[in-house]
Amino acid sequence: MAEDPLVGFERFVFDDGRWSREVFRIGAGPAVIVIHEVPGLHPGVLEFARDLAASGLTAFCPSLFGKPARPVSRGYAIGEILKNICVRREFSVWKDGRSSPIVDWLRALARQVHEECGGKGVGAVGMCFTGGFALAMMTEPSVVAPVMSQPSLPLKDKGGLDCSASELACAKRRFKDEDLSLMALRFSSDKLVPDARIARLKAEFGDKVEVIELADEDAAPGVPMAPHSVLTLHLHRSIPDCGTMRARDQVVAFFREKTGA
Repeated sequence: MAEDPLVGFERFVFDDGRWSREVFRIGAGPAVIVIHEVPGLHPGVLEFARDLAASGLTAFCPSLFGKPARPVSRGYAIGEILKNICVRREFSVWKDGRSSPIVDWLRALARQVHEECGGKGVGAVGMCFTGGFALAMMTEPSVVAPVMSQPSLPLKDKGGLDCSASELACAKRRFKDEDLSLMALRFSSDKLVPDARIARLKAEFGDKVEVIELADEDAAPGVPMAPHSVLTLHLHRSIPDCGTMRARDQVVAFFREKTGA
């Protein structure tokens, strides 16, 4: 990992007329929007973006909360949840049946980056708190490759998918009509991603969803939290053939195939 996690990234500000956010870009080729987890756009998320860039894709990393490139700590994560996420209007965290308003901003970003980067469409990956955002983004026609990594919302509905009924129906229709599909990832022991949520994904999408469930031993050691962050904190980079690295490679291949890289 680079000494400065933001070395090589270009920064710009994207404003959809309602909200304005920093976005960090790296790579060349079709676009993938990498939506970070709690507590923010930490070095592990940026390293995954570098993986995408190395594979011939352009990674766009919006900073939705937290401080870009700040390392993860327990205090930092708790602070971001308490100070920002639970009180800001951009996010809906508790109940199923609606997506977070910030998804509108992400859809607008997808339209812009597709125009800039070309290809068949845009990939999107959400992580943890933002895991369901990638599915809700399917109402934007440019989004063709959604990935839900450890989708942890809504908090009060274990079988919820963090999107509205109309967004869910749109995704199902597009998966059928456009021969698209969805990927979902989690550690099977992860209590933040309930079994009921995975069962709901399979029930709703059938063979249009590929669910990758990992064992605890696939996680990188030495992380002071239970296995959770498949593509970032718990990605076991030192063992190329371990479960998390194979899952990462499948995600990258999925993005390349669907976006036409």
